Amino acid sequence: MKPLLRTSLLVVWLSFYSTLCAQQTNDTNTPLHLTKPNYEHGYGIPSVDEVKATTDRILRYLNSVTPAAFVDAHSGRELTTVDASHTGVQLKRGAFRLTSYEWGVTYSAMLAAHTATSDERYREYVVKRHALIAEAASAFSHIYSTTGKIDPLVRPVIDPHSLDDAGSVCCSMIKSLIAAPQLPLRGLVDNYINYIINKEYRLSDGIFARLRPQKNSVWLDDMFMGIPPIAYMGKLTGDWIYFDEAARQVILFAGRMFVTDDNLFRHGWVEEMESHPAFYWGRANGWAILTLCEVLDVLPPDHPRRDEIMALFKAHASGLACLQHHTGFWHQLLDRNDTYLETSSTAIFTYCLAHGVDEGWLDAKVYGPVALLGWHAVQSAVNDEGQVENVCVGTGMGFDAAFYAYRPVNVMAAHGYGPAIWAGAEIIRLLQLQHPKLNDSAVQFYDDEVPTDQPIFNYDGKVRF
Repeated sequence: MKPLLRTSLLVVWLSFYSTLCAQQTNDTNTPLHLTKPNYEHGYGIPSVDEVKATTDRILRYLNSVTPAAFVDAHSGRELTTVDASHTGVQLKRGAFRLTSYEWGVTYSAMLAAHTATSDERYREYVVKRHALIAEAASAFSHIYSTTGKIDPLVRPVIDPHSLDDAGSVCCSMIKSLIAAPQLPLRGLVDNYINYIINKEYRLSDGIFARLRPQKNSVWLDDMFMGIPPIAYMGKLTGDWIYFDEAARQVILFAGRMFVTDDNLFRHGWVEEMESHPAFYWGRANGWAILTLCEVLDVLPPDHPRRDEIMALFKAHASGLACLQHHTGFWHQLLDRNDTYLETSSTAIFTYCLAHGVDEGWLDAKVYGPVALLGWHAVQSAVNDEGQVENVCVGTGMGFDAAFYAYRPVNVMAAHGYGPAIWAGAEIIRLLQLQHPKLNDSAVQFYDDEVPTDQPIFNYDGKVRF
């Protein structure tokens, strides 16, 4: 090959190689530490509008599948009014039961969403269904007392048989009454509270208990089913007897159920057992920390047991935060990574940790990022229709891992809807009250608003590293 041709080819090759190197990502031409990871369910700081778009989607879905109406049970014809003589009337059936404990959670969540967003649709959803339940109870009480036959969805309102029948719906009605005392709910609240205080089965020291699956079983679920309505009754009436009983129940449950080595609650405790296995079921731990939030929200600052309950809340929050999966979810059995990632517990934990930050109970720098990561997980579980996916169905008490690990999930499991809305409402509040920012690609919470959008900055926001 002639020297001139060889030189020309070399120049062409060097030029091509230089261009190729310039086009390739490498350490000299790209800040690799700022490249965006491929997060499975999102990361970072969502906007208020993005969060509300998710809760709005759930609201639209629930409005479409939970009609607030009466129908003639025989013809299916919708009725505008009912009275005691109309024995064939019932609540119009939808996808979910309007008088269930799961829907009590949903009502409380809707009220929280209204507070966070000022969107009247959330409050209207609750007011309309509370009014329907009140009308049903008024119309059918006489029929039930004389015949014992009544729409099974209305029976728990008139004649509750368990904390599941009474607690969370009662608490949601108390919240409605506190906001709007003119609502026709006080009679229902008093009936529910009478059952909770005077009729629910208890052990000798007064803790709420059940006779299944074993005699004298204590269920962690009953913290939430029984204690918040008592605490909120204290706020409604101003009577400290309710605050004292709510606080006493919290301490009784913690004494049997809280495992200090792990800062988690066992799901079940049976009086006659010589030892008490600790199965850390996710949603039951959700009910427990949600109970602590609800109680702390209304317990007077000078109540003698407030500090003890606050310490329990902080310990539980610490135990939960360290078990969050890197996708933002928590596991069905919290300490067993081979169990599935579950949405309802994740939503409750997201709400409670965010609420703890917003109320000043938890350090925002520690728990704020955990709450935001949890929200990304919850948001990923809300499908385009507004259904909440990967929610464990109703679950009793068990004493082996397989029982919990193989519980089915279903979009019709009502337990996921209230927690998802409640989580979104509190994340909106978090974004409004706190000062999160991405710094060196990580979510950080600051004491004050950071005046820069640079990807890396010192604490004062003025100097880049």
